[in-house]
Amino acid sequence: MGDPRGFLTHERVTPSHRPVPVRLKDWKEVYEPFPADELNRQAARCMDCGIPFCNNGCPLGNLIPDWNDLVYKDQWKEAIERLHATNNFPEFTGRLCPAPCEGACVVGISEDPVAIKTVEVTIIERAFEEGWVLPVLPSKVTGKAVAVVGSGPAGLAIAQQLTRAGHRVVVFERADRIGGLLRYGIPEFKMEKWVIDRRLDQMRAEGTEFRVNANVGGPAGAATSVDVGELRDEFDAVVLSGGATQWRDLPVPGRELEGIYQAMEYLPPSNRVQHGDMPETTISAEGKHVIIIGGGDTGADCLGTAHRQGAASVRQFEIMPRPPETRADHTPWPTFPLVYKVTSAHEEGGERMYSVNTTEFVGQGGVVKKLKGNEVRSVVVDGRPSFEPVPDSEFELDADLVLLAMGFTGPEKGGLLDELGVELDGRGNVVRSADWATSVEGVYACGDMGRGQSLIVWAIAEGRSCAAAIDKDLMGDTLLPSPVRPTDRPLV
Repeated sequence: MGDPRGFLTHERVTPSHRPVPVRLKDWKEVYEPFPADELNRQAARCMDCGIPFCNNGCPLGNLIPDWNDLVYKDQWKEAIERLHATNNFPEFTGRLCPAPCEGACVVGISEDPVAIKTVEVTIIERAFEEGWVLPVLPSKVTGKAVAVVGSGPAGLAIAQQLTRAGHRVVVFERADRIGGLLRYGIPEFKMEKWVIDRRLDQMRAEGTEFRVNANVGGPAGAATSVDVGELRDEFDAVVLSGGATQWRDLPVPGRELEGIYQAMEYLPPSNRVQHGDMPETTISAEGKHVIIIGGGDTGADCLGTAHRQGAASVRQFEIMPRPPETRADHTPWPTFPLVYKVTSAHEEGGERMYSVNTTEFVGQGGVVKKLKGNEVRSVVVDGRPSFEPVPDSEFELDADLVLLAMGFTGPEKGGLLDELGVELDGRGNVVRSADWATSVEGVYACGDMGRGQSLIVWAIAEGRSCAAAIDKDLMGDTLLPSPVRPTDRPLV
């Protein structure tokens, strides 16, 4: 611990956001540069608490006190070595993770927690700038081949770990670019996509092969289809890491009207515009009254996107009550605090509406024009939480564009899963054993495809652990780390 009184003498500070009128004119990341001397003070706030609960709060088991201390001492190269020891992609988590580590920080019991994410992302950016992030080549070639289906954070973590262990690894992605939801679900203002491409360059140099436009188990005869049987014949192991991409719908009257879209129908075209694939998006909020149904991060992504497209107004609905401003009794330390959060998109405008439910869409000429809803209150029915309408609380709002951001219900059914014949649990997720194996020999599953919709940090952690299990099954033993088990659950 560099400064034993740092947490007493320095307040928590995180990077400022660029002014709203400025950042709404582009799609660049919202953050201002963070002064080096301030980062030093933030690292000094880590109190060397003896039992670092932040390590446990992080599914990856990041060695947070270690690299905080190294940053304080200006030992940056040692800091990135400690960070990379547990996390393949700190540039992703440092930008996108909601930081359960900070929720478990001991300083956070009585003060604001250490700005762990800020230190993390600064370490990796410094490492890239200094040229310290180099390909890690395997010391041996095993002759074994592994197919990874899906190129989100779980699939990329598996691929990098197994490539470094000496296996031939091929990642199959049905989209035209690698990255999964990181690529097309996360807007540029949260993470510019050169961040992904930079890491992919390292992985290619290490030997990982990427195949895009490769829909494993897709329609027979289609140009992008990859035959499941041929895949199993070519590879010693197949890993399912395609994520939980089956979106939750809203079956109310008027759902069929034009102008109502899923978030993952709305966000990808905007990202493609930034890639230069098309001159303008196919679904624009420009000049429209927009209603986003869903109060989570995906809803906030839609909100920021609608602002940049010039929406006339934006409202974001959430059926749950507004979270408290400070940690509530039902989320005590060191669990993740479910508190009221203001993202950069919320700073930019729009109205947030809590405890509301949509009951009907009203259209004109087949196009949505109005949304009807009512307020709700939480109740318990037969021992389970539910909602009931508040009497005389009905309302009607203008709605030219409605975006459904209500989360995901598991992996997409049919196609790949049906052809493999893997067992699914009661929630529609792929069943895994303690060693990440599915019910089909030689087939493994990790990430959201088995866990259900979760966090990027859990996807990377599961990818690393699944890679260790596969390496052990193929070789009889493994030196790869295994930070989590399929049964592990977050501190929530």
